[in-house]
Amino acid sequence: MNDKNIIALCLSEKSKNPVEILLKLTKALDCPVHNPVHHILVGTALLTAYKNAGGELELEKALAELKSRAVVVPGGACGYWGACGAGISSGMFVSIVTGSNPLANEEWKLSNLMTASSLSAIGEVGGPRCCKRNSYIAITQAVNFAKENLGVEMELSEIKCTHYLQNSQCIGARCPFR
Repeated sequence: MNDKNIIALCLSEKSKNPVEILLKLTKALDCPVHNPVHHILVGTALLTAYKNAGGELELEKALAELKSRAVVVPGGACGYWGACGAGISSGMFVSIVTGSNPLANEEWKLSNLMTASSLSAIGEVGGPRCCKRNSYIAITQAVNFAKENLGVEMELSEIKCTHYLQNSQCIGARCPFR
């Protein structure tokens, strides 16, 4: 599936649930458990759900911007940089919807607090890596953050992992989605 198909899927999507959107996207891409595409898809799912939940946003432009930012976050950033790409993607989501830039005040603050919230929650669970788990954590943090700080209430349902059999590094009972 190419970028135009992903954008078309998001533009036609009606769900306000970013996990539901993420699952549709990863299925359409036949996305493996561990893959840096999650760095793009977390923010993509959040932008789409945010728009569908009433957030002010030019979705197609926002999706292109998210991809251009997220594609430079390499696989393994979680271990090598100490910053999971899924968590960073949640901060990119807030940066895009608020119009943040390096000279902004409140918008800069919010996007950094969003990233910090996701990374803290991801770090609390511990390693090793799991792109699915970390994507779910980042999205959960972002849904709560958007409600509290942006006044947009996306939907979130119970998340149950269906990928643990494909993940030889699964943390089992420590995973909040098992």
